Order: sequence, then C-alpha cells, then structure tokens
Amino acid sequence: MAGKLGKVALKPVNVALGFAAGAVAGALFKQLWKIASGDDDAPDAGDEERGWGEILAAAALQGAIFAVVKAAVHRGGAIGTKRLTGTWPD
Repeated sequence: MAGKLGKVALKPVNVALGFAAGAVAGALFKQLWKIASGDDDAPDAGDEERGWGEILAAAALQGAIFAVVKAAVHRGGAIGTKRLTGTWPD
C-alpha cells in the first residue's frame, strides 16, 4: 500500500484514532481534575464563581493532556503505518 492508495486507505483509520484520542484525553483530564481539585467538573471560563487561577490551571492541564495524547497517537499511527506499508507517512 503505497502512494495515494495508501493515504486514502489510512485516512479513515487516522480519523477514528483522532476521535478515540479525544475521548481518552477528555476522560483522563476529567479524572485528573477530580483528583487535583476535588471537584467533579472542571471550571468553565464563563463561570463567575470561579477565579482566574482555577480556570487557567484547568485550561493548562487540559491543554497539556490533549497535546501529549495527540502526540502519542500521531507517533503510534506513524509507526503502525511504517510497519504496514514499509514507508514513513508524509
């Protein structure tokens, strides 16, 4: 599976992996926020009862988790593609 056919065939797999990664990252963030803050829900930026520190800490934690999960899935997908096709994806 090389060239355009390989890219077309792997596109749905990459989309599915992206959705799964988002779900995993969201669940991981929810659990870590619950441990870190004791609250079941992370603060919403529009919640007037929450302070700047809490809102920005939640956003930073969420961003870091999503970035790490995205990088891990992207790297894993590239390695899987290399094993399947023999070439590193573009």
